[in-house]
Amino acid sequence: MATGTFPRIGSRPKDEIVALFARHVSSGKVRFFQQAGIDFVMGRREGPYLWDISGEKRVIDCHCNGGVFNLGHRNPVLVETLIQSLQELDIGNHHLLSEQRALLAQRLAEHTPGDLTYTVFGVSGGEAIDLAIKIARAYTQRPKIISARRGYHGHTGFALAAGDEKFRAPFGPMPPGFVQVPFGDLTALQAAVDSETAAVILETVPATAGILVPEPDYLPGVREICDRASALLIIDEVQTGLGRTGLLWGVEHFGVIPDIMVIGKGLSGGLYPITATCFREKLEVVFHPDPFIHISTFGGAEIGCPVALKVLEISSDPAFLEHVQELAAFFASSFDDLRRRHPQVLTGLRQLGMMMGIELAHEAYGPLFSRFAYENGLLCVYAYHDPRVVQFLPPLTIDRALAEEIVERVDRTLSVLAAFAGGSL
Repeated sequence: MATGTFPRIGSRPKDEIVALFARHVSSGKVRFFQQAGIDFVMGRREGPYLWDISGEKRVIDCHCNGGVFNLGHRNPVLVETLIQSLQELDIGNHHLLSEQRALLAQRLAEHTPGDLTYTVFGVSGGEAIDLAIKIARAYTQRPKIISARRGYHGHTGFALAAGDEKFRAPFGPMPPGFVQVPFGDLTALQAAVDSETAAVILETVPATAGILVPEPDYLPGVREICDRASALLIIDEVQTGLGRTGLLWGVEHFGVIPDIMVIGKGLSGGLYPITATCFREKLEVVFHPDPFIHISTFGGAEIGCPVALKVLEISSDPAFLEHVQELAAFFASSFDDLRRRHPQVLTGLRQLGMMMGIELAHEAYGPLFSRFAYENGLLCVYAYHDPRVVQFLPPLTIDRALAEEIVERVDRTLSVLAAFAGGSL
């Protein structure tokens, strides 16, 4: 490798990269993928496609890192926006006033539901969730936070405390005041909410729980329960936001306006990390005594703000959202056909727009499907808390021809799964 140049893709042999990753990044991940039979190291990436570092294997990305790549990998419009940003900007100084952050926050205020007037930017979803919980506790002067069992809001601080026990247990005692109830159960939520409740925090569609699409009356019911108790409603749109569900925000399907909404993943365009905690104007009083009480050195980095603005512009375009809705209808119809073809392994499709989960007949089938899908050129990941369900999140920018190809590859995968299951389970 020449002095002064960055290591280009494929500059080292694949086996050397795997060994370096195991030695210096994560030996556990290397073992996991070796045991899963997924021999893949990220190499070239473009649009809906990922190539293995060797160049010998290409997959269609139907995971998109939970929505990071809603607009595909290295979207050329976003790449050009970042290049232009590099001509003038750097990360900036989070202590100072910023034109770029102000313009992005203004645009978010215009596009978010209701009166979510203010935004504080972060780098990760967990950081943004932490802030949402901090705002709720500071504003209400109450300690209790209620979340959903098997939910996921991040691996940091309060976000971890609001998540599932499996993520928390290895790290010792969590801060007090966190309570969980089953997602979709208004009776359980009503029993848990009391005068000590600062907020209820929910994903619009919990992904790691198995793409749980709520009943139409659930989120409106949650809103009513919060209002009666003067508690805040925090909606986690990290995965469902920015057009994934066929509307700009998943919560729009339910006619609910949260007090705080958290946006992440797709806002980055897959190019520059940025998240947003958006909240009602009345909540900004939390920062009046000390506007530096919460800071994020890299949150809302100026160089990334133009990319996020372009993502918001593309994702809010009515023609773009109509395209997502048309793709969603195609996948719904196609999976009805696939269910009739493979009734022994496929039970259905959990779906809100292009937020989809392939529902299988046995908990062993999710990991097997992920493996066989990889062999058939699809990257899919099963849901952490419900391995019967495979998260199915193709880029929102694919065309009908590629959608048809994806369905064909799913069909072949299900055929292999059915043959394997018939002989083994």
